[in-house]
Amino acid sequence: MKLQAVKGTQDILPSDQPTWHAVSAAAANVLGDAGAGKITTPIFEFTEVFEKSVGDSADLVVQKEMYTFEDRGGRSLTLRPEFTAGVMRAFIEHGMHTLPQPVKLWSEGPLFRAENVQRGRFRQFHQVNYETIGTDAPVADAEAIELLYRTLQACGLTRHRIKLGSVGDPSDRQAYNAYLRAELAGVAERLTPVSQERLRLNPLRVLDSKDAGDQALIAHLQRPVERLTGAAREHLTAVEEHLQAWGVPYDLDPAIVRGLDYYRRTAFEVHYHGIGAQSALGGGGRYDGLSEQLGGPAVPGIGWAFGVERVLDALQQEANQVASERARPALFVVALDDEAVAEASSLAVQLRRQGMWVEFAYQRRNPGKGLRDADRSRARFAALRGAEERGRGAWQLKDLASGEQLEVAEERLGSVLAERLAS
Repeated sequence: MKLQAVKGTQDILPSDQPTWHAVSAAAANVLGDAGAGKITTPIFEFTEVFEKSVGDSADLVVQKEMYTFEDRGGRSLTLRPEFTAGVMRAFIEHGMHTLPQPVKLWSEGPLFRAENVQRGRFRQFHQVNYETIGTDAPVADAEAIELLYRTLQACGLTRHRIKLGSVGDPSDRQAYNAYLRAELAGVAERLTPVSQERLRLNPLRVLDSKDAGDQALIAHLQRPVERLTGAAREHLTAVEEHLQAWGVPYDLDPAIVRGLDYYRRTAFEVHYHGIGAQSALGGGGRYDGLSEQLGGPAVPGIGWAFGVERVLDALQQEANQVASERARPALFVVALDDEAVAEASSLAVQLRRQGMWVEFAYQRRNPGKGLRDADRSRARFAALRGAEERGRGAWQLKDLASGEQLEVAEERLGSVLAERLAS
């Protein structure tokens, strides 16, 4: 058998790394400026962490997709399918509820689910995750949503938009689940098997079905946001007022739901229309009941996550200039004689210390061969030097896109290149 990556996993090659690092750096900058500290939790947890987090009416899809195994001691462990449960476990274990509240945390890394592999869905995938733990104020919900929007903006996206909804308080949820069971009782046998099971255990999750037949059967139903009672409706109105004041573009979407028992009130998604059916980049919501389900104190929280692979897909579709420039060398240095080989490598090291991505030829090249090497590297510019340029203390700088070439004094090459890159 030919050895290859397992279905649903992928190698992140050197050529792909700059855009991955750019997403991570954008999250670190935006979330760090908001006071969030980075937390790294284990890739696997005791299975109980995830079983407790989904509650009695378990999210069937997540449960069935978890990678669970026994260790040598016979203990059941699970590769994390999502971040929030593990972060809250760490919050409780390390007594973070004694810190000044709220506590803001962010994470990044791989997650694992036995998905049906398709565009935007992998079995090992990566997310950036954010949590605000310790306040139930509507402004915290709005802040979390604004940070999600702005983090994606810092990644380079410009055509993403928030969809905002609410699942209400537990009493709203109970009333809505009763409403769904009553309304769908006469057509339950026409639902897909998965939706029939959801209707029995967790009716709200029926609204998440992507099956066209299911959608036709539920199209006439009211959505949770349309049946909110006083406190939950006031909370949603306050979140909207903050988002409007801050200029965060959003749409109130009654179809936004969150199926897990611990979700309360605010629910949201972020979509990018340009990557097909899998337009959702991420989402989140308020989870005020989660800490108690994991054996911790009553601590409210709100959080979100977005898929890194989906963001990269959106960036590619948007042909974002910033992301594309980060993914190619700024300069390829060509030595036209033996003496220039050392000069080319020294120039590369010098410019790299200024934060530029620079490659160079490891042996002398004639101009034609050197420029072909530069083209293959996908560099934006080439710098060439031989005996004539050395005698004048200069380099030939060539724009590989336009073909423009000019001679630049060696002491000015760094500044001229920076100016050209910026423009």
